[in-house]
Amino acid sequence: MFVGREDELATLEELYGRQGFQMVVVYGRRRVGKTTLIDEFVKGKRVLYFTGQVQSSALNLRAFSRRVFECFGMPDSTPPFAAWSDAFGFVAERSRGDRLVFVFDEFPYAARTEPGLPSALQVSIDHGFLQGNVFMVLCGSSEGFMESEVLGAKSPLYGRRTAQIHLGPFDYLDAARMLPDAPAVERIEYYAAFGGTPYYLAQLDAGKGLAGNVADLMFRKAGLLYEEPMMLLRQEVREPALYSSVLQAVATGAGEPAKIASAAGIEANSVGKYLRILEGLGLIERTLPFGENQVRSRRGLYVVADPFFAFWYRFVAGAVGAIEMGAGEAVARQVCDGQALPTFVGRQFERIALQWVARANRAGKLPFLATELGRWWGNDPEAREQVDIDIVAANREEGAALFGECTWRNDVDGSRTLETLERRSDLVASLRSARERTYLLVTKNEAGRPMQKVARERGDVKLLSTADLYDV
Repeated sequence: MFVGREDELATLEELYGRQGFQMVVVYGRRRVGKTTLIDEFVKGKRVLYFTGQVQSSALNLRAFSRRVFECFGMPDSTPPFAAWSDAFGFVAERSRGDRLVFVFDEFPYAARTEPGLPSALQVSIDHGFLQGNVFMVLCGSSEGFMESEVLGAKSPLYGRRTAQIHLGPFDYLDAARMLPDAPAVERIEYYAAFGGTPYYLAQLDAGKGLAGNVADLMFRKAGLLYEEPMMLLRQEVREPALYSSVLQAVATGAGEPAKIASAAGIEANSVGKYLRILEGLGLIERTLPFGENQVRSRRGLYVVADPFFAFWYRFVAGAVGAIEMGAGEAVARQVCDGQALPTFVGRQFERIALQWVARANRAGKLPFLATELGRWWGNDPEAREQVDIDIVAANREEGAALFGECTWRNDVDGSRTLETLERRSDLVASLRSARERTYLLVTKNEAGRPMQKVARERGDVKLLSTADLYDV
């Protein structure tokens, strides 16, 4: 089932409509839907499609030769090309007429066994493809390789691309399109546990519910997602066990580099390298209180950015011993019936609400056009405690700000929550002068009638329930 990716498809179609050579680099981690996107794009088009394999260069070249001969209607008995440069030169020569889409999927697999492959392709582009009408797509799951060996300034292919698409997981709303019959609350819970990676979502069995899917996919040795984090790390990094330890440290509450290093059991002066690479892979992110300078601030905290990895390292990693002994299903029941899961879902609910605000802002549905969006945390001198605000959006030039509170509880005292939010909004130093203020309450269930009346009468209060998040 193909859903989402409208912007990416539109980009590919727009570039395809231009005459002459185009080269688009599509990359992103495994399972995120790169091949599915390309397959959807090439429908009805003349295409030469090759996928690199983890095998010798000679075998990849032989397989590529067969694809070329099939594409151009040549006999199966035609001898394979002697070199990649010969194969690329042949394709360039034969494609100077009608538009041809040339897809080289999993380019890193072929390039790792043939280090000269990027150079051979670069020469063929400069002396062949540029004079033709080829629409080339280079695709790869190894993000590090694609960024250094294809997009990097030291790569032979540097400067040849005409566009790049870094494909990430779905946000909460596109993820829900793969769960069309699930109620809104279940959609939130599924997104909190499995994130927005299309392949993970495609494995869900709606009839089993969250607990059944979590048990089957993550808490069994044969579960399809049981070893998924380590498989991805083995593909991307040289020390997967250390990176895994860092992820587990962050997922279980360590946010500052020194605390992460201590929890992961690595040297404090080397933890920065692991954090930078994991951040580059989109697995963790450094968050700052709203208004803090990204470069100078020392108040940044690391969090796991991908919900699936956050869930896996929070609940599965510590249960590996039990799972290996065959007790995974019992552990999964404890997780799904315990108090830790609603707390975890509540944190992901806050991230979902931020995504809703970002979408609403792009669509012009906020009271103002926000130029900054994030969270805030700091000291409340009156309460003498650390407090936070889940959502802060602002346009400082216009003196406008939005403050939001998210609550994943069945019963909420809306008036008290609003009063606390208003008081805390004055703690955000960079927005104390904001003249136009909007207060947003995002709750699991619909607000009660008294709170709805307050929102109608005041005009500066907006109420959202879980169902409203999907009513876009």
